[in-house]
Parts: sequence; C-alpha cells; structure tokens
Amino acid sequence: MRLSLLGLFALGPLTLAACSSTPQPARPAPVAACCAELGLRIADQYRVAAIDERRFTHDELWTAIAPSLRSPALRTTEIGRSIQGRPIRAITFGRGPVTVLLWSQMHGDEATATMSLADMLAWMADGARPDTVRDRLAEALTIVMVPMLNPDGSELFQRENAIGIDINRDARQLATPEARALKALRDSIRPAFGFNLHDQNARTLAGPRGEQVAIALLAPAADRERSWGPGRTRARHVAAVIAEALEPHLPKRVAKYDDTFEPRAFGDLMQQWGTSTVLIESGAMPDDPEKQRLRAMNVAAILSALDAIATERYAATSFAAYDGLPFNARSAMDVVIRGGSIVVPGGSPVRADVAINYDEPVRKRGPRLRDVGDLASVVALDTIDATGLFLHAAPDAFTERGGARWLRINSAVTFSIRRSADAASAEMVRIE
Repeated sequence: MRLSLLGLFALGPLTLAACSSTPQPARPAPVAACCAELGLRIADQYRVAAIDERRFTHDELWTAIAPSLRSPALRTTEIGRSIQGRPIRAITFGRGPVTVLLWSQMHGDEATATMSLADMLAWMADGARPDTVRDRLAEALTIVMVPMLNPDGSELFQRENAIGIDINRDARQLATPEARALKALRDSIRPAFGFNLHDQNARTLAGPRGEQVAIALLAPAADRERSWGPGRTRARHVAAVIAEALEPHLPKRVAKYDDTFEPRAFGDLMQQWGTSTVLIESGAMPDDPEKQRLRAMNVAAILSALDAIATERYAATSFAAYDGLPFNARSAMDVVIRGGSIVVPGGSPVRADVAINYDEPVRKRGPRLRDVGDLASVVALDTIDATGLFLHAAPDAFTERGGARWLRINSAVTFSIRRSADAASAEMVRIE
C-alpha cells in the first residue's frame, strides 16, 4: 500500500511558491517551516515508488531513478569506480554561482537519505510543471549529488566497503577508490556548502531520558579546539535553519551529534578544506520500519536548507534553534519487560525484569536477551508492564548440559507472557 505522507503529516493546502524569496530576518522560523511543508509535499508527490525499502542495490537504485535522469535539467557524471568496479556517479542540477555538494550512503547500510535524493531528483527533473522554488534553486545554485558513494557495501547492506574499510574514516589517507572519488569531486567543484548524509543508531535518545532521535544535526568541527571559523559558522546557520524547519514535525526528536573532531572523517575535513558542511543523521521513529517518514523528513530538511542558501536567508537565522538542541545521548534498550516472573523449566519462577534488543532495531526483528534483574532505572523505547504475569522463553533460548539449563545473555529469544507458570495458560503478549 502506498504511504500517503500528505495524510501522515496533516498538511494544509500549499502552493509551489510557498517558500518566499523575500528575506525575512525578523521571522525566519515561519519561512523555514513553510519550506519544510513544501518538502513534505514534494516527498509525497514525487516519491520514487520503485524504492520502498531501505535495502536496495546499486543497480536497483540507478534503474529506479533512470526516468529522472533523462531530463535535460539533470547531468550525470561518473566520478570513479568502487573496489569491485561499480560506477560512482554524481548528478548535477542548476547552473548557479553557489555550488552545493550532497553525498549519501558512504556507509552501505545507511540508505534513508539516498531514497530522499531520489525523490528530489524526480522533482528537479519535472519540467512539465512550473515551480518557483525549483527555478530559484536552479538559478542560484549548482547542486551536485552523489546518491550512493559505497555501492559495494550496499550490495550486502553493510557499513564498510568491499575490503572492510569504513570510507568515512578514510578522508585522510584516501586508501580507497571511493574516498578518492569524493575528494577529487570536492576539489574539482570546490563547493561552498556540503551535506554529509547518514543514518545513526536507532536506539539513540535526545538527551539522557528524551525521545528516540529521528534526526540528528551537526556543524562538524574543523580542528581539535572545535573553534568557530567562518566556514563552520555558516554551517551552524544552515543547521539552525534545518532545526527550525523540522521542529514542528518532529518535536523533541531532533538532536545534536557529538562535535568531537575526527581527523579521518569526511565531514570534519570538508569543513577544514573550506566547504561549510552539515551532517544529517537519520535515526528512527516508532512504526516506521523502512524509514519512509524519515525519508520525507530528509527531503524537508534538505529543501529548507537549499532554499535558505539560495536566498542567503540562512545568514539571518539565529543559532538558537541549533545550539538549543539536546545532544545525542546514551542508547536505550529496545524493550524492557517489568514486573514479571521468568519461568525456569524444572524450577520455581524467578521474579526479574528483562531487557531485549533486536538484531534489526528499526524493523524490530531478531530479539536477543540483553539484561535480566532489577532494571527499574533502564531506559527503553518500549516498556511492557508484566506485573503478576509470567515470562515463558522458547526452549532454544536455553543452553542445556547434563540436564541443567542456562538462560544466557545475548541469546536469541522468544518470550510469551502468560497468566501463569503453566505453559498452557492464556498468552497475553508474544515477543519474537
């Protein structure tokens, strides 16, 4: 079934000229919010239906966006080859004086923004409908996108490339062809602004006891002192634009990424090389197993930032919206079951809380036992009150030796929560 993002976010009527080109330094937030709503509309109307799950290959991506690439508004260039020989391509829109570089999926298992860029390309390619915002971007900006920097990693949906190197820790040595391709592209086009697009741990909280983070932002440091030079300051303005744009749609779910300088990372070194860079990390949201809501939110975030750069409105945006974000905090457990008693085959039930994490936390698949005992202070994304009930683990959760059984931490586990210690009693909840 096709997900209607218009219904999901309850947007009102919009015009394609909704993001005014008139600078409004006294009231930047309403403009940013308006651009975000336009972005959500674009995400719905131009959604590339051929990509509806987070896992897709290099060939599947380029087949899905092929219709968009036939538009004369887009120009495609091969910028390199992966270790296994797959082409790495950049797509350019617009011919304006300010160049913006966006790169996605340098980690092969971080594909949310890649889906968003596919949708934005479909919008940029549509020459049949007049669009004030699209025309403004094309006139003011030259937008260069690398939708999939790590095509080999995407084949297995793994973070690293084919030889096991994290490309985002290869900006200094440039040992990999993928890293060299991105660095050469940056050096050839010398972008004023950059967007480093990633996915982060789905269990991250906004502050120590906050909500699950949907989007985390960062204006990366360019040095160990984390100083605020002109380039990083511009990135801070742009990050504030995005924070303002997303806040009405993701209240308490936008956070700030740690800004400790990492001398091997592309975001930090892009900042050092003179490209004002913003990191956008997609986390997770409840009931969004394929990150389709976050796909739309990335479109909203990126469009808001691009329009603010095109109009130079970003420079009038207060830092407050960005500076006031809570930092990414500790990871939560996926599920905590409180108040129940664990049924031990051949023994008496033991009163204990249970914590579970999933192998695939976004999809909630592959539960594993992570902790047992007094877990009153443990923070979890989901909590089940099993007071007075009994936890029955599937037999394969136990290790058996010499007639004795052990319930082992980190074992794959299926739990049934039942009314009594009798395995035939009524089942209330099943976690599997």
